[in-house]
Amino acid sequence: MRLASFNVENMFDRAIALNRTTWADGRPVLEAHRQLNSILNKPRYAAADKAKILQLLEANGMLKSDEGPMMLLRKIRGQLLRRPRKGAVEVVAEGRDSWVGWVDLKTEAVDERATENTARVIAAMNADVLGVVEAEDRTTLGLFNRKLMPAIEAEPYAQVMLIDGNDDRGIDVGLLTKDGYPVRSIRTHVYDADAGGIIFSRDCAEYEIGLPSGQSLWVLVNHFKSKGYGTRANNDAKRRRQAQRVRDIVEARLAEGHAFVAVIGDLNDTPDSAPLKPLLAASSPLRDVADHPNFDDGGRPGTHGNCAAGSKLDYILLSPALFNVVRAGAIERRGMWGGKNGTLWPRFEEVEQALHAASDHAGLWVDLDL
Repeated sequence: MRLASFNVENMFDRAIALNRTTWADGRPVLEAHRQLNSILNKPRYAAADKAKILQLLEANGMLKSDEGPMMLLRKIRGQLLRRPRKGAVEVVAEGRDSWVGWVDLKTEAVDERATENTARVIAAMNADVLGVVEAEDRTTLGLFNRKLMPAIEAEPYAQVMLIDGNDDRGIDVGLLTKDGYPVRSIRTHVYDADAGGIIFSRDCAEYEIGLPSGQSLWVLVNHFKSKGYGTRANNDAKRRRQAQRVRDIVEARLAEGHAFVAVIGDLNDTPDSAPLKPLLAASSPLRDVADHPNFDDGGRPGTHGNCAAGSKLDYILLSPALFNVVRAGAIERRGMWGGKNGTLWPRFEEVEQALHAASDHAGLWVDLDL
């Protein structure tokens, strides 16, 4: 059977902050979005909170209007602001109980060919079990599966699963499986917490997949905290907590007698990083499929951007019983652009420009003799 992982980077919509601008330009918008929603969820707004709300709204073109260039203020009940015709705008809500609403990132449609190329990557990997990262929701993922896969003459998947995670932007992790690989059980870890609070930025979605042999394959789909905004120390600490919790879950499944366990997804850090040591150190029960002699990385170990060693962010990690039955594996880069001129590796002929790229992440797949 074939297991694969792919960061699809949203199949139909993307935040304007990430799609129209460079990451450097988009980063302040994402940080403002995070800060605003964090403050707005407080039970009481102190004077300093109200001042910060006004500062962030003004900086993002939303002081006089609920709609800014890149964000929207959603109001369901009550009022957050008073906007007099003359005079200063003020925060009138006293806290979370005073009103119902939030701040959304505005989205725009992804280039149609890019969406089709996402389907081409998935079809090319031809996995029996596919984990996806940065999918919007189950409805969208199901629509993509039913409409886009046949559009490129590929067979849709039999089952599509996704549980909403903790990210306010709606970038979640999901799973697709073919006939013969039923989803037997689902466990979400969105509420897992430790002394530092909620652990997972999205989820560590845990799926039990039935195999034709009658045995079960346990797949944990992950998308760890990015390096994109916040301090490096805080980001690293968050990923370290996430890695440790995933390891704890894996060890629990192995102790229960489940030999076939895989951790897949975008872990947002490199193999030599301190945050990923709970999963990749010698003491870990997991092995990186990239370390298997039957794995072909195409001469580049990375999975993101230009795919250099320092941009290996995506993983398939296997329990010993799975690592021992690896027959083949590879990185699927043909849906990526590949450097400034798109010449770093072969591409699908439909990827004629950078904006046609399915993702700036490669897909990963492994064949397991199960």
